[in-house]
Amino acid sequence: MLPFLLRGSSKALLARAGLIIALVALADWQIDGNIPLGFLYLFPMLLVGSVLNRWQIALVAALCTLLTEAFDSFEWFPGSGVPRDILIFAAFFCAGLFIYEFARSRQLTLEHLRRIEDESKARREAEEQLEVLVESSPAAIFTTDSESVVLLANGAAHRLFGVPAGSLPGRSIRHYLPALNQVPALAQNRQSFRTTMQCKGRREDGEVFLADIWFSTYRTSMGPRLAAMVVDGSEDLRNREEVGLHQLLAGSRILVGAVSHEVRNVCGAIAMVHQNLARSGGLAQNKDFEALGTLILALEKIAAMDLRQTANQAASVDLYSLLEELRIVVESSLHESGIEVRWDIEPELPTVWADRQSLMQVFLNLVKNSERAMLQPPRRELTVAARTENERVVVHFKDTGCGVENPERLFRPFQQGARATGLGLYLSRAFMRSFRGDLRYEPEAQGSSFIVELSPALSGGKETYGPADPDSIGGRSQPVSREPQPVAPIRG
Repeated sequence: MLPFLLRGSSKALLARAGLIIALVALADWQIDGNIPLGFLYLFPMLLVGSVLNRWQIALVAALCTLLTEAFDSFEWFPGSGVPRDILIFAAFFCAGLFIYEFARSRQLTLEHLRRIEDESKARREAEEQLEVLVESSPAAIFTTDSESVVLLANGAAHRLFGVPAGSLPGRSIRHYLPALNQVPALAQNRQSFRTTMQCKGRREDGEVFLADIWFSTYRTSMGPRLAAMVVDGSEDLRNREEVGLHQLLAGSRILVGAVSHEVRNVCGAIAMVHQNLARSGGLAQNKDFEALGTLILALEKIAAMDLRQTANQAASVDLYSLLEELRIVVESSLHESGIEVRWDIEPELPTVWADRQSLMQVFLNLVKNSERAMLQPPRRELTVAARTENERVVVHFKDTGCGVENPERLFRPFQQGARATGLGLYLSRAFMRSFRGDLRYEPEAQGSSFIVELSPALSGGKETYGPADPDSIGGRSQPVSREPQPVAPIRG
């Protein structure tokens, strides 16, 4: 019956409690005899205890105590009435307080249960999203215990290591990534690691690949754990090596072409001297003189080799994105050197015709030259500006460095007194001219300014160029002949 009475709203419970109090008081008033009915007030106290607070329960308990004492047939004396009223009040108040605490605890329990259910639901949703994210990730993701035994692994990890789906858990990851042996033992080190490493990985069939690993260690109630994400960096390594080889070959062809040009000048002078001696007739039958003529002919053939750089690697290049990449590469190091960099890039730059890697090397060389030139001056500022001028795309590199003492000696290799070989600007201009661009120097009141000129890429198809301008390999080539040729000075 009590659960039925406790149902309903607060107003309904209070109404029931008031009705029961009135009925009990009426019955106690009407019934004569020594039949105490005051204990029946416990039922309304249970009702009010579920909806009222403590001091309100105390007021109702006091009311019930007064009604009990008023309609009781026993005479009231201070010696016996006061202790009796205290006991009755305590009984009513404790009954109501018990229900109050019970209802409050029940409410807190329900709220806690709801919070747990909400957290559990959110955790399940997060776990489902995380599981989808891990399983759909192209990177290999796995976790291991302190013994490097795989606990969980996604599908990409199975494909990366070449094992059947679902067979990686339970295996030692050190068989596939031996470099993880260098990580301190998890069970012996309480320090957490969050770092990256690059090492060699091994697939199930023994194939070796370059592995880029991001891993972290953490501790759980079940012991230390390691979580890692691995990607195959072999393709990036191949691309870097191919680009490096391309740059090496391009620079080598330019250098050999420059040497060939100088050899042609020297060979022409030697040939002229040889012809003059041959006309004198005194050495016509000399075997050593004939051998010298044979060596001159062989040297002419070597010098006549066409080793000029061509632009067969050129393509359409998004100059704006390339300059953004340049900014990412150089800006942090320039700031560390105390150099302020200003970028003034026209937003609607057209695509240009160039070799992307060679053009990046040219830009990097110019930035590094400016950085070296601004080691001493108090004002260190580099401005990189790119815009379209007269149907050409022009990129300015202007610095506030020490300037150039002898501008006429720029773009010459192996200069005397140069800090290095002097090949940087020489190769940079050769690269630019190989795809119909140019690199030139303009003097400034303070510092120096280098200007890179580029040709816009033709729309509607791939642009093709023939062999590069002979100037791109150190000057205009001269034909080797038997006619007297001026002897070019040999630079140190």
